[in-house]
Amino acid sequence: MNRVWKPNVTVAAVVERDGRFLLVEEETEDGLRFNQPAGHLDEGESLVAACAREALEETAWGFTPTALVGIYQWPRPQGDITYLRFAFCGELGVHVEGRPLDAGILRAVWMTAEEVRATADRHRSPLVWQCISDYLAGRRFPLDLIRHYD
Repeated sequence: MNRVWKPNVTVAAVVERDGRFLLVEEETEDGLRFNQPAGHLDEGESLVAACAREALEETAWGFTPTALVGIYQWPRPQGDITYLRFAFCGELGVHVEGRPLDAGILRAVWMTAEEVRATADRHRSPLVWQCISDYLAGRRFPLDLIRHYD
């Protein structure tokens, strides 16, 4: 049987407020890890809509993507999965008090860039710091770079 390879398409929200970044602490097969609010693209969903949805589901914060920070292709060292991540920055919305977080998400946490960098050994992937680094370097691409056809 021929195995068809395809990357796992994911989205991530790079959310900054007053010099702090919104991350989630989540349970993984490697233990507790930090990540951006992030997740998989659902069938029929646009990348922008997926990013807004994932941010809300994982942090209880509304988020509206306004720019693309970057596109990242990362094969896990185990060699079993390659992620194709679309990272967005944007506008923070309201916090929905009492909204339950996705299964596996322990908490949403605000961290300075230095705190994020200092916890690199607990990042879900090297993409966590790379996305923040690119954001801090001013990387912004207009959303019309991405075309979604219904």
